[in-house]
Amino acid sequence: MTQSPSMNHLLEGYDRMMERVREYLDEVQPDGSTPNLEGAIQRAVYRAVAAEELSEAEARLLGDYLARDLRDAGRHLAGGGREDLGDWLRLDLELVEARLLELFQAAADRTRLEMLAFEEDLERTSHYRTGEITGPGTLRCDHCGRELRFHGPSRIPPCPVCHTTAFTRVAGEEA
Repeated sequence: MTQSPSMNHLLEGYDRMMERVREYLDEVQPDGSTPNLEGAIQRAVYRAVAAEELSEAEARLLGDYLARDLRDAGRHLAGGGREDLGDWLRLDLELVEARLLELFQAAADRTRLEMLAFEEDLERTSHYRTGEITGPGTLRCDHCGRELRFHGPSRIPPCPVCHTTAFTRVAGEEA
């Protein structure tokens, strides 16, 4: 699927913000603590706007998408006790850039530790809609069950079968 220049701009922004979130999560504060996921995402949003890479609205939207995707990955890791994101992504790992998989693994490991405090929020934020941007993985149409696979950051299209706009992430053995 060919992306428009403005869509490529957002997809590149999502990728850069994910890299920054990982960098921020790796930082150790003067008091010996490390940043939490929400703080790291907010810093990535601020930096994207300050560097004039994204508008404030674009950066906030992508920050919401990152939080949703990372919480979803963290819930998968926390719920199943599995350390393998390949199961969550449901992709042939050779098709995924090693760098992107590494970013998700690092951020999702950190997210897993924060997941217990966000259980109610997770249910609300794990829904995906047409027009939003998502990271790699598989989404299932809530209406007809058609699965859409994404190999990198992508805009979610309407369901190609029933044209509805609501999706849920599919992980592992759910298929």
